[in-house]
Amino acid sequence: MKFKRYDVLIVGTGISGIYAALNLDSKLKILMLSKRDLTLCNSALAQGGVAAVMDSKNDDFELHIKDTLIAGQYKNNLDNVKILVEQGPRDVERLVEKYGVDFDKNADGSLALTLEGGHSRRRIAHHKDTTGKEIETSLIEQVSKLENVSVINNSVLCRLEKKDGLFFADVITTDNNSHEYYCADNVILATGGIGRVYNYTTNSAIATGDGIQLAYNLGAEIKNLSYVQFHPTAFADRKERECFLISEAVRGEGAYLLNCNKERFMPGYEPERKELAPRDVVSKCIMEEQKKTGSDEFWLDISYKDADFIKNHFPMIYENVLKKGYDMTKEPIPIYPCQHYLMGGINVDGKGATNIAGLYAAGECSHTGVHGKNRLASNSLLEALVFSRLIAEDINANFTPDNRAEIDYPMSSPEGKPLPKGIKTEVRDIMQKAYFVFPDYDEAEKGFKRVSELKEMLDNGGFEVNADFVETKSLVTVAYIILKEILERKDEQ
Repeated sequence: MKFKRYDVLIVGTGISGIYAALNLDSKLKILMLSKRDLTLCNSALAQGGVAAVMDSKNDDFELHIKDTLIAGQYKNNLDNVKILVEQGPRDVERLVEKYGVDFDKNADGSLALTLEGGHSRRRIAHHKDTTGKEIETSLIEQVSKLENVSVINNSVLCRLEKKDGLFFADVITTDNNSHEYYCADNVILATGGIGRVYNYTTNSAIATGDGIQLAYNLGAEIKNLSYVQFHPTAFADRKERECFLISEAVRGEGAYLLNCNKERFMPGYEPERKELAPRDVVSKCIMEEQKKTGSDEFWLDISYKDADFIKNHFPMIYENVLKKGYDMTKEPIPIYPCQHYLMGGINVDGKGATNIAGLYAAGECSHTGVHGKNRLASNSLLEALVFSRLIAEDINANFTPDNRAEIDYPMSSPEGKPLPKGIKTEVRDIMQKAYFVFPDYDEAEKGFKRVSELKEMLDNGGFEVNADFVETKSLVTVAYIILKEILERKDEQ
């Protein structure tokens, strides 16, 4: 079997993957795999912005570090938090100066910084309420100009193996269901989150934890996968699996949370921080208020603010909720907690490197430890930028040329029997019952037993290796690790 040769294989084309490619040496031959097309990723869905100390008169590194540690319940990797905070402003500046990202600005030309929950200062650089899309679009334009970078859309990495210092990849192109084979000296996993392991998530359809599953089966350390963030203010549609997010920034600009009686309740739980408490705290307060009132009806209200301010500041959110029948300039909008972000993942060091030489992970699929037990709003895009750049710098500094054009390597056939239907749905139901905001240990025990059976079946069942199999195996593997962690940490809760 012949494997086409690359220096670096990047799996995922969100901000982490693309920014890594932009920072890699132009002499390196790079292959990027995009599961759908370049614009479909969690990065592009990010509304709020990038948190960084850009106003040194009113903010400083120590304050940003402190806010990050408080939100993360001091379970953060302090060394990596310092890297994130201290190097972050440099990458934000590069977005503007080198890559043309259009952040909102004040009249004097300085960045217009907003406030979000958990932050003690205004430090969120943003583009209206579509920051992720603005950054992603700008970076895609730049990476498309690079002659050393090839991109394959609609491609799924099915299998990843390592031998004699090289990684061997089986990639299925979903356009025609064909398998192609590649090998690379270095692999960067930038595959995003795990949202599709839940019935309801703010994540895009491709967020099935593929990179985590592939790294786990390769022997990489997976850490704190049970550190799952549930965003308190997803639009409460409950008809669609992919929930529309109402950005943290709406509360940052003064929105109130209301219970079923249209009464503010956060001051009763958090007298000082109120609606600006970190996300995990707000989600837990909502669940406590639900117990108290017996109702799962909750609202977010910013209608007391000037209508033009709301429309100009949150144009995308305004238009989306208007389509759903709510005018946020005149009335409260229905919200409810929803799976949103993963703080754990493939464990990496301060350079984004895993315990397997040549294997790196960046963005949401990685565990740098910067978020601790709960991510501070808008630190995720900063993490994606800083650590993907550090990965590129590490590869640039240590790369040794290898002139072999093609490599022979025996990889088992992708053929096999069809996968039974319904496994993904079953796993999502298990996870929704076992761990939503608070763990349910009885459901977690039952769920873990069933997921263990499914994992054994997928590992040894001789099924056809295709895109559906990969996603199913990923969801089962992710659920297995999360539930195992929850049960092991029962006494720590």
